Amino acid sequence: MTSIATYANAKDPASPLDVAPITGTIGAEIRGVTLSGELGADTVQAIKDALVRHKVVFFRGQHELTDQRHEEFASLFGDPVAHPTVPVAEGSRYLLELDSKEGYAASSWHTDVTFTDAYPAGSILRAITIPEAGGDTVWANTETAYEGLPESLRQLVNGLWAVHSNDYDYAQVLGNAPRNDDATKERTLYHKNIFASTVYETEHPLVRVHPVSGQRGLLLGHFVKRIVGLNQTDSARIFSILQEHITRPENVVRWRWQPGDVAFWDNQATQHRAVADFGLQRRTLRRATIAGSVPVAIDGRQSRTTRKEKATRYEPA
Repeated sequence: MTSIATYANAKDPASPLDVAPITGTIGAEIRGVTLSGELGADTVQAIKDALVRHKVVFFRGQHELTDQRHEEFASLFGDPVAHPTVPVAEGSRYLLELDSKEGYAASSWHTDVTFTDAYPAGSILRAITIPEAGGDTVWANTETAYEGLPESLRQLVNGLWAVHSNDYDYAQVLGNAPRNDDATKERTLYHKNIFASTVYETEHPLVRVHPVSGQRGLLLGHFVKRIVGLNQTDSARIFSILQEHITRPENVVRWRWQPGDVAFWDNQATQHRAVADFGLQRRTLRRATIAGSVPVAIDGRQSRTTRKEKATRYEPA
């Protein structure tokens, strides 16, 4: 049996699940499990263990997973929480709908909701309508990215902190969307009035200690506004260097969606992005998120929210 020491994403020989690793560093498909809120405690624990080990796990063909069952399944892993600013999907209690009916997607690397202090521990995304071609999602392992840094760069980032905010230029993350068309303007206005209806700013360490494994991982993504103590130019340079390490092909897994698929990722050890290559095809998914804990830095300090206030509402031009 292959040892975890052989490659970072090796299968755990002690797992009772049928787990098939996808790459050498991140991602595994779990087979033979029908997801619901009625899974036994041993199966739930095995999925938790696989999540910490593989960072993101995939389940094919979960066609019987309704919104209610999706929420019930999520509740087995902690407290499901709604998005702090975006309304829940119609008919659900906690689910966020990602519906790219205009053919656009927020295609930029990020960790979910890091503009708050105790951002989600995990996210569970269910595919409903999938383009015939395109619309994949990619995930990156932020722990192997940290481990792969040169020692001198690791020492630098170990003590750095960054401000994360949901108040940013949304047009920059609209993938291949044309910048001046009406749909793009509408989506940008939606971001300002809904997604950023309450503006958050939170200080996080650039290196977070995982609350379960104790592993160190880089905490960045497109919600980063600046690095504390540095000017904007230096912040951007360091941010770019670290993001390039996180998203190197060696740290990434890509999933080709089929309707009924479910992806469950450790939001404390990954970044992800949608690939906006599907033109005007419809792409609809729904996501449950599980409450997380406040990140802890290497020196034991905790993240803190420094700003939370209602924003000005914008009207169409």
